[in-house]
Amino acid sequence: MGGYEETGVLSLDDLLNIPSEKQLEKGVAISECIQNIPCNPCVDACSVDAISMKDINSPPVVDYDRCTACGNCVAVCPGLALFIVKIKEDKAWITLPYEFLPIPEKNDTVDALDREGNIVGEGKIIRVRKQNSTWIITVEVDRSLAMIVRNIRCRR
Repeated sequence: MGGYEETGVLSLDDLLNIPSEKQLEKGVAISECIQNIPCNPCVDACSVDAISMKDINSPPVVDYDRCTACGNCVAVCPGLALFIVKIKEDKAWITLPYEFLPIPEKNDTVDALDREGNIVGEGKIIRVRKQNSTWIITVEVDRSLAMIVRNIRCRR
């Protein structure tokens, strides 16, 4: 045993499938769901069939070439384990589910957090929307944080 089973926190090494730079430039959904549990709303929510599972208990796998980064999967994942990541030049945009108060507003400056909740940088809120009773936030951060930032903390 070790890794996330011991710490409760995923690392990039724990992820089943990492997108290429080219795929990140167009923007893709990234699944951080790695446990074998009976769950598949992300598969049903994907209108382009980019998310698949071997069976109902398998972790979802994203076909990055098919993914359109629409974000439907982010809004329906009960485990808050799906994110949209897009990079361009020196910036990254991360779309994530958000279940805390206060709800940030567009153009707010926020703390960018890693998987452990540590502040790793600063972010700017680009988009805020509610879908399927879930707040979906898009935050702009430094490109180097694209695969690190997985949550935010409001400063107000």
